[in-house]
Amino acid sequence: MKCLFPKILLGVFALAIFSCSPKATFRIIDKPITWNAEREQLSLQYLKDRHGLSKTTASIDPQMVVVHWTAISTIEVTFDVFNPSTLGGRADLTGASNLNVSSQFLIDRDGTIFRLLPDTTFARHVIGLNYLAIGIENIGSDDMPLTKAQLKANEQLIRHLKRKYPIDYVIGHHEYQNFQGTDLWKETDPNYRTVKTDPGDEFMNKLRKNLSDLNLKPVPKL
Repeated sequence: MKCLFPKILLGVFALAIFSCSPKATFRIIDKPITWNAEREQLSLQYLKDRHGLSKTTASIDPQMVVVHWTAISTIEVTFDVFNPSTLGGRADLTGASNLNVSSQFLIDRDGTIFRLLPDTTFARHVIGLNYLAIGIENIGSDDMPLTKAQLKANEQLIRHLKRKYPIDYVIGHHEYQNFQGTDLWKETDPNYRTVKTDPGDEFMNKLRKNLSDLNLKPVPKL
């Protein structure tokens, strides 16, 4: 009769290794868009003209995270849209500034997180609030709802940012106009507004439920 003891031990050891295997590590992959003298100058001008802030560096003091979707179906195309310093073909936006739109972070459909700009570098992604808001873009649209993997990635990223900065608000892009009339709102033109639907109440309700332990402040009521 063969001795089964070594085989049993091997099986137990393998099971222990499998059961103790760590979960997927939270990672941020740096994929920087162009940041040059032109973008810096346009950002400083935007801060002055649109937010009424005269600064020597195009930086922000984060107090808010704004969640978006791209309405573009791939990371590659989105990167190519955000990468140039100047904006073209958007009459609704170029009238306010020729600075290109962008965000600090971009999340793919599978939950992969890319950092396009340093956390505290200025990005144009939300009217009236850019100066204090970190933007998270997600690959998705009305016809391509955000995924469970993106929901988890947004939660992980926001928790990471909350540990680093005094983040009080997490809002959807479609909720930005609720801050009109608050002390946080800084937009010099009372007529400069765009209507947004991203990423929608369903996604934001799920995200805020997952972040409920952070005791974030509620979005103001209009």
